[in-house]
Order: sequence, then C-alpha cells, then structure tokens
Amino acid sequence: MKGFPMQVNMAPTIASNKGVKSRCPKQKPIEEMEHMAAYQDRSTAEKKATWSKTQMLGLAGVFEASVAGANREVNMLFSQYAAVLSERAALDASQVRDLEGILNEARQLEAQLQEKKDNLKHTLVLIADKLKG
Repeated sequence: MKGFPMQVNMAPTIASNKGVKSRCPKQKPIEEMEHMAAYQDRSTAEKKATWSKTQMLGLAGVFEASVAGANREVNMLFSQYAAVLSERAALDASQVRDLEGILNEARQLEAQLQEKKDNLKHTLVLIADKLKG
C-alpha cells in the first residue's frame, strides 16, 4: 500500500460531539419564549393549579373516550355472545328433537320385536301340544 495516498475520513462521527458543550446558547423560538414569559409572572401555586386543571380536563376527556370505546366493545361482545348462545340453543333443540325421534323409533321396534317374540312362543306351544297329543 505504499503507492496509495493516505485516506482521510471526512464524515463527522456522532461520538465526536458527545460531552462537548456548545459555547453559543441555543436560540429558542419566539413563541416558546413568549409562552414561558407568561408563566413566569404567575406564582408557583397558581401554575400548579392551572397545570392540574388543564391536565385533569385532558385526562378526563381521554378517560371518557376510553370508557365510551370500552362500552362499545363490551356491548358488541355481549351481542356476539348472545348470538352464539342462541345458535347453540337452536342446535341443541334440533338435536333433542332428532334424539327423541330416534328414541320413539327404537321403542316402536322394541314393541314389534316383543310382539313377534310372544307370537313365536305361542306358535311353539301349539306345535309342542300337537306333538304330545
């Protein structure tokens, strides 16, 4: 690397400005200075009271908006829950009707089989009596 001139990094580094205080004071915008001047005239208690009232009004508005949003979401969830329960109740009622139909059909089959069993017993008794006599 003998033939190449030494490269100099001209890009400023972020770390180079750390800890160095500027000798010239920062210029504040005129609006900010006027705003600060208005508050400098008031007493500390008055500043705190004004700040607290303003802060409370802002927080109250945020809280009310949050509560209204939460109410909407809760109502929506309740309506969805009610719809799901209604659908499940309808499905359960349908399944109960189906099961009642199956049960009735099974009872009818049982009665028919019992009748056939009794008829078969009666026929076997008649056959046995003819064979004995």
